[in-house]
Amino acid sequence: MLVDLPLDQLRDYRPEVPEPDDFDDFWAATLAQARSTPTAATSEPADTPVTAPRVEDVTFPGFGGEPVRAWFVAPPVPGPLPCVVELIGYGGGRGLPHERLGWAAAGYASLVMDTRGQASTWGSGGGTPDPHGSGPAHPGVMTRGIESPQTYYYRRLVTDAVRAVDHVLTRPDVDPDRVAAVGTSQGGGLALATGALHGRVAAVVADVPFLCHLERAVSITDAAPYSEVASYLAVHRGAAEQVFRTLSYVDGVVMARRICAPTMISVALMDDVCPPSTVFAAANAIPVPPTVEVYPFNGHEGGGQEQWLRSVRWLGEVLA
Repeated sequence: MLVDLPLDQLRDYRPEVPEPDDFDDFWAATLAQARSTPTAATSEPADTPVTAPRVEDVTFPGFGGEPVRAWFVAPPVPGPLPCVVELIGYGGGRGLPHERLGWAAAGYASLVMDTRGQASTWGSGGGTPDPHGSGPAHPGVMTRGIESPQTYYYRRLVTDAVRAVDHVLTRPDVDPDRVAAVGTSQGGGLALATGALHGRVAAVVADVPFLCHLERAVSITDAAPYSEVASYLAVHRGAAEQVFRTLSYVDGVVMARRICAPTMISVALMDDVCPPSTVFAAANAIPVPPTVEVYPFNGHEGGGQEQWLRSVRWLGEVLA
């Protein structure tokens, strides 16, 4: 069933979502610290039977210079190529190379970033730990380190995503003027953040994005992973103000206000995981109105493979 406001109201939904006064300084300092580490990226041929596209097993420095795994997949054509930095949904990881061939088949290089400390809920796994402790937290990562924006898990994951773009910009086989950040659900939220925080991102595709309008999301859906925050607050009854302050540093609405690149966002009106009002709140906050694809009768699967086709065509036009 429809889980949120009617579509005509969603298209005009522009809530007052507060942002921290030090938001820009916080992220500037975080990224400067990550970029100051001397750790170098490594790359070697992947152990896979896939031979038509070129597949490399990449390790690049993420938050704090910590190693983040990725697949780099490129079609067997001369470069430099347009490149997609692909960011993964909640609980998943980079998987196996043969699962990540779509963008190469469409003529793009892609860097598929592993997800630190996740990759064990669905899919084929990953290999990037999150070597940071945490205070008391609900199972999952939504409340890991939520006592402070400095210790919050998503500070590290967003930084990894920005550093993934840094990595592809150093590659001679990538056209630095045609790099896109793309993802679904958590990956969509990370794509919005990457587009906001990295000035060289040329396009953003965020499908049914997570991490948007977080205070509303926690209050109107009991689906995981937003329910992790509600469960945490049910125990830590006096922590709501600090929790939502921490979340405001990664909120997709606050990030969206800073996106300058062309953006496509998809939304599903029966999505109880990432409610449509939270997605439209982010879409409507982008200074240059994005392309919004609406799927009236879908849940969190969104547009599925149909949306992938639309995003490939859209990126072809934008990056041309």
